[in-house]
Amino acid sequence: MTYKSSTARRAGVAVGITAVMVSALPAATATAAAPMNRPEATAAPAWCPTVSGHRVDCGRLDRPLVAGKPKSGTVKVSYAVVRHSAPGPAEGTVAVNPGGPGETAVDKAEAFAWGLESLLKDHDLLLVDPRGTGTSQPIPCGVTDAEYRFGTRAQQRAAVERCARNLGPKVAGYTSAATADDIDAIRARLGVPQLSLYGLSYGTYLMPVYAARHPERVRSIVLSGAYPLALDPLARPSAQAVSSSLKRVCERSVPVACDGERTVKDLATTAARLRTEPMTVPVTTGHGVHQKRFTEDKLANLLFEAASSQVGLEPDKPSLLGQLPRALDRFVKGDAAPLRKLVQEEGRTGSTVDQAPYIAVTCNDYRKAWPKDAPLSERWRQYNAALASVRPGAYGAFSAKGFTEGTTDAGDVCIGWPRENTPDPQPTKVELPDVPVLVLSGDLDANTPVASGRKAARQFRGSRFLTVRNMGHVPELEQSRCVTGISSRFLRTGELGDTSCLRALPPITVALVRG
Repeated sequence: MTYKSSTARRAGVAVGITAVMVSALPAATATAAAPMNRPEATAAPAWCPTVSGHRVDCGRLDRPLVAGKPKSGTVKVSYAVVRHSAPGPAEGTVAVNPGGPGETAVDKAEAFAWGLESLLKDHDLLLVDPRGTGTSQPIPCGVTDAEYRFGTRAQQRAAVERCARNLGPKVAGYTSAATADDIDAIRARLGVPQLSLYGLSYGTYLMPVYAARHPERVRSIVLSGAYPLALDPLARPSAQAVSSSLKRVCERSVPVACDGERTVKDLATTAARLRTEPMTVPVTTGHGVHQKRFTEDKLANLLFEAASSQVGLEPDKPSLLGQLPRALDRFVKGDAAPLRKLVQEEGRTGSTVDQAPYIAVTCNDYRKAWPKDAPLSERWRQYNAALASVRPGAYGAFSAKGFTEGTTDAGDVCIGWPRENTPDPQPTKVELPDVPVLVLSGDLDANTPVASGRKAARQFRGSRFLTVRNMGHVPELEQSRCVTGISSRFLRTGELGDTSCLRALPPITVALVRG
């Protein structure tokens, strides 16, 4: 759910979910694609992907920029269909969204084909680049990924307001409802009666929006790394999950590398120090050196968002989450170097990608602690009152202000979003179809934690919920294809089947904390 760059997301912070899946592709998949036969064009567009052993059909559809307002113009939305490999007609079509908001899908065709190999024998795969991203028509607002991530909270709020000003009336074109309707228009163009929906991260928000708007077009749903439509605007579940994740990695480390309770106390001490004495950390990216002011809020972002990314991808190798207990221990003892190094390594992927798809969707759609029509002074009053009413301990090792300012899609970041020319937030109480639904959460994910996944599952009647041990955001990152195999079987049959392979997912490596 939270922030990540549109090139690579939210606890991706810098590495996209399926971009990581690409790195896991066996070398044998990088062969030439099968011959293509595209009924919609005489030649494949240059951006159309190739997938070994599969025909790929690509197209582009003109869509209203703002529904019901023809004077707003149109936007071109691109898609790719990876065709099934077995002879005869497809048994179904699976529409995948990898997250964001703002994550691309078309360029990850081969990664998805690898992860969903068994499903692609008899199912087609529909990949849509949401409006403003990838091969779909850009609608920029002049705020880059690096600027947004490295900025102070005040700078982030200012960037959000500038993004809205630059978009003007076009701001209303960026909503989950608009993307859902784009997907359905493409479904209709392809002549597909129903879609199976597969959402990862932000896709777990988008796909229920699609299901509410087009219930008769939904066959089944899988949501992974999930959060509900009625998400907590103050991000408390993520704060609690940070402590749980640190305790779990310590308890499960072999041999035991750290004491979980001690690590959480070290985190609280570190947060308190940074609250009053921030560090300045030079971070080198491909776009220059940024002087990152590392405060409690940046620590919070590192812990719940960046540290959840890639967990379980390569469990035997060092990871951000696995190194944090030692870095926090050393910081408390006066050595800031290990923590500083982790901050620098995490920050190297800042990009110049425009953040309009991310900022506008989150500020338009997500539930806030204030009503949309309230003036700025009243928004601040209600937001501060909401923070003040939070029970003690709700943010675990962090202060309420420190943790909420560490989020890039919650707290006060959208408080200056305009009242005029912007749509109402996405409804949180919607009628959803009674279809087979599977929701998965990694139990080391503080980005979209288990508590949020359970709440997402409760949106549907009779849904199935799985907690995936030793995995972060999202569980599909593990390379054995156990999780994607379970998801594939569910999308094909509507049944959970054998999940015993989940018990074999190993704990991650944790750096030894010395006394």
